[in-house]
Amino acid sequence: MQCQRSDTAVVFIDPQNDVLSPRGVNWAVLKESVTENKTVENMERVFKKAKELDYLVFISPHYFYPTDVTWKMNGPIEQGEFENKSFARAGALDLTGFEGSGADWLESFKPYINDGKTIVVSPHKVFGPQTNDLVLQLRKNGISKILLGGMIANLCVESHLRDLLEQGFVVAVISDAVAGPRHLTIGDGYKAAMTNYQFLAHAVLTTDQTIAQMKG
Repeated sequence: MQCQRSDTAVVFIDPQNDVLSPRGVNWAVLKESVTENKTVENMERVFKKAKELDYLVFISPHYFYPTDVTWKMNGPIEQGEFENKSFARAGALDLTGFEGSGADWLESFKPYINDGKTIVVSPHKVFGPQTNDLVLQLRKNGISKILLGGMIANLCVESHLRDLLEQGFVVAVISDAVAGPRHLTIGDGYKAAMTNYQFLAHAVLTTDQTIAQMKG
């Protein structure tokens, strides 16, 4: 996979406190994977390299508004998110209480995301980008290749990977810029994702390999 800023972008999913910060409501099941992979540190390294080389960076965030809790058909993860108020915001046009909340960006990422150049798309609502404008924004910016990372490995990241592949993009997943949950009975979400990434993605790269591939 040859990467150059003319046709390649970084796409990060859910770089938010609820899945990456010890203060996040989902930290208990994610902390081991995030810590072992150095997920936060590796995401920041990719952010930094992308900004240095003037690559476009896209963020696909997860937000839930009060009107979403009226949903009547939810899977177990969705229901759990509503119960623990993951990614909760006061409203689509209301930022009351947003600063520092679980839905806010991880603090160390803010200089990269809030630089006026990063493209934050509309929120996805379940796992994949079918419910937001990520694909439109990528195509409008002439992007055909994606360096993909973020959270959570076997849920939103894998769902984004699958849809982006169906949409005709070339996608490499950054294997240590993601993390997954460890559940006593369900299993290790990160290991499950790594198996599927190998089957699906055009490439599975470490952060070191990703940075080495990124050309101006």
